[in-house]
Amino acid sequence: MNTTHLNIISKRVQARQCGAAVVEFALLLILLLIIVAGVVEFGRTFWYYDALTKATRDGARFLSNARESSTVAINASHIDMAKTMVANAATLAQVPGFNSGQVTVTCDTACGANPTYITVSIGYPVTIGSWIPFVTLVGAPWDATLSPYTTMRYMR
Repeated sequence: MNTTHLNIISKRVQARQCGAAVVEFALLLILLLIIVAGVVEFGRTFWYYDALTKATRDGARFLSNARESSTVAINASHIDMAKTMVANAATLAQVPGFNSGQVTVTCDTACGANPTYITVSIGYPVTIGSWIPFVTLVGAPWDATLSPYTTMRYMR
C-alpha cells in the first residue's frame, strides 16, 4: 500500500474514534447530571432540616424562660408566641410553605404547672425530586417528613 491509502485509512479510524468519544461523553454526561441533581436535591432537604432545627431551638429557648407568675409557668399566649417565632425563623430561612400550624409544643407535665421539660417539634413534608425534575428519571419523587425537635429544661 502506498502512503496515500494509509493516510485515508488513518483519517477514517480517527473519525470513528472521535465519534465514539462523543457518544461516551454523552452517556457519562447524563449520569453526571443525575448525580449532581441528586446532590442538589438532598442538599436542599438538609438545608431545610437544619433551618427547622434552629427554629425549634429558638422556640424551646423562649419557652424555657417564659413565666406568667409564680404559680403559672407557661400559658397559651406563650405557646402561640413560640409557634409564631418558629414560623418566622423558618420563613426567614426560606423554607417554603411553612406555617405555625406545623409546630407542636409539649411538656412532660401540664405546661401551665411548672413543667420540667419543654419540647418544640415540627412535622414538615418535603418532596425530594420536586426542584430538579429529572431526578425522577431514577425513580419517582420521594415524599418525606422532616421531624426536627428540641427539648429543653424549664428554668424555674
